Amino acid sequence: MCGIVAYVGSKHCQNILIEGIKRLEYRGYDSSGLATLHNGKLIITRAVGRVASLEDKLEAMGGQPGTVGLVHTRWATHGGVTEFNAHPHRDDRVGIAVVHNGIIENYAALKTLLEEKGHKFSSQTDTEVLAMLIGELYEGDLESAVQAALREVTGAYAIAVICEREPETLVVARKGSPLMVGVGNGEYVVASDGAAIISHTSQAIMLDDYNVVKITPKGFRTSTIHNVPVTHKIHQLELELEEIELGAFSHFMQKEIFEQPKALRNTFRGRFNSDEGRVILGGLADHAKELVKTKRVVLLGQGTALHAAMIGRYLFEDLAKIPSTSEFASEFRYRNPIIEENTVAIAVSQSGETADTLAALVEAKDRGAVTMGVINVVGSTMARETDAGVYLRVGPEIGVASTKAFVGQVAVLTMMALWLGRRRFMGANDCGDLLRQLNTIPDKMEQILSLDAQVKQITERYVERENWLFLGRGYNYPTAMEGALKLKEISYIHAEGMPAAEMKHGPIALINEGMPAVFIANRGKQYEKVMSNIQEVRARGGHVIAIATEGDNEIKHYAEDVMYIPDIPECLSPLLAVVPMQMMAYHAAVLRGHDVDKPRNLAKSVTVE
Repeated sequence: MCGIVAYVGSKHCQNILIEGIKRLEYRGYDSSGLATLHNGKLIITRAVGRVASLEDKLEAMGGQPGTVGLVHTRWATHGGVTEFNAHPHRDDRVGIAVVHNGIIENYAALKTLLEEKGHKFSSQTDTEVLAMLIGELYEGDLESAVQAALREVTGAYAIAVICEREPETLVVARKGSPLMVGVGNGEYVVASDGAAIISHTSQAIMLDDYNVVKITPKGFRTSTIHNVPVTHKIHQLELELEEIELGAFSHFMQKEIFEQPKALRNTFRGRFNSDEGRVILGGLADHAKELVKTKRVVLLGQGTALHAAMIGRYLFEDLAKIPSTSEFASEFRYRNPIIEENTVAIAVSQSGETADTLAALVEAKDRGAVTMGVINVVGSTMARETDAGVYLRVGPEIGVASTKAFVGQVAVLTMMALWLGRRRFMGANDCGDLLRQLNTIPDKMEQILSLDAQVKQITERYVERENWLFLGRGYNYPTAMEGALKLKEISYIHAEGMPAAEMKHGPIALINEGMPAVFIANRGKQYEKVMSNIQEVRARGGHVIAIATEGDNEIKHYAEDVMYIPDIPECLSPLLAVVPMQMMAYHAAVLRGHDVDKPRNLAKSVTVE
């Protein structure tokens, strides 16, 4: 959520900043603003709505000069969506401008103190408090003022700060919210995501918590908030410009749905040998002896990542025979969780920055768990905090509603479960058989994607219905929940996902004539029971949309519409069953005229609790 881009160099920076923040629009926001320094004076322009509204304002004023500047997209937390509450915020004395991602938890107490000192506030935000505090502590050195202010702050932040009295200086800092410094040739681009940097440089410094960086055209200095010098390694960004461009597709979500076969081939490449029944996960190698002793697995996630974690629970119990639980990360650390000896905690997150999941991970680690990450973004905070882990390698995901990251998470959890299972009890033949089937998933996904026109026709028949059910059993109960979430996120249709058997215990009361009920009814151990649940829905007038195994002609007698997926072992079926539901959600959103890639109220990376 929110986005920051800042620039120091020799070029006029307005276009650089706007281009960068446009690449971060997927993160979710409701207003934007830009500040530059020109002839020793701050110029600030802010607008409610999309970045296009900010561009219109800048064009109307003939552009905004300056070679040092910053820009921000805000996702409202403190205060409503107004121009006064949009970033950048400035102090009332020195000429300091601040943009900020995160939450200042003690802002109310700080605001009272600053008001007593005569400061006048014009917004309802916590960020304006930070700007005033830096101004109050300023004594001729912006870096020192930022350090001093952050020593008084409780909460999470990624900030960028400029000041009229130091017109060639940018100061940035982070704690709990991502920020990186792109190092170019005589210029620096700071951003909360590599997508805003990659068109200028592929070299970047990933900031750690409590890092403060002072940047001028001549170079940069990194320290802590206590002014202890820090030496940073410059990383190569593993990102290509074409990966974050739309190409021939109408929306990023559509592109990412169709990229899934390629993404999974990248996930699998070099990671298993089916002939030998061997899984090769370099990220786990150093902890192999420790992990083999695992007595319990705790999987942590939120939203789509939680649904992948729920499937992971089935995988670890089924394939590795290890007792497992899946947990809402946001609830985990607040209930005094019990972590026993030889417990492994696995954080599942696309961004590696999800605040709730990161907090839960730290809690598990503090209580003695071995921590692992299933993460997409290389160098993210969770990747650095965990003892071990496996990257998804699915490439950047721009659409807010996750698609290819979900299948990447499930695929990696499958490989991790097989990796452990093979070392504990599973024979090479059994492991090899499943790996051969896993390797067929990308081709089978392409078969499903070729049916996109049929899926669109089915969606058209039900798109005006405001209430849907998504039902499955076993491995595909979490998959059904993911299908419901996709529909909710981008089409704004109310949808409930649940175990098919749970429907009888209350939700069946919701079923009325013509209500769409999506059943994952692939051939498996509970197929007959799913068929009974289908009959219960039909008896009450519901319309069944079935996701069924190729060759199952019987189901045509019980479902109004059928979408077929290729046959696959049940433990791998979520990787295929989710694809038609992703396509349905996408078409429903387009048919209803919604902004698919930027759904209302949502953010791609939720970096506040």
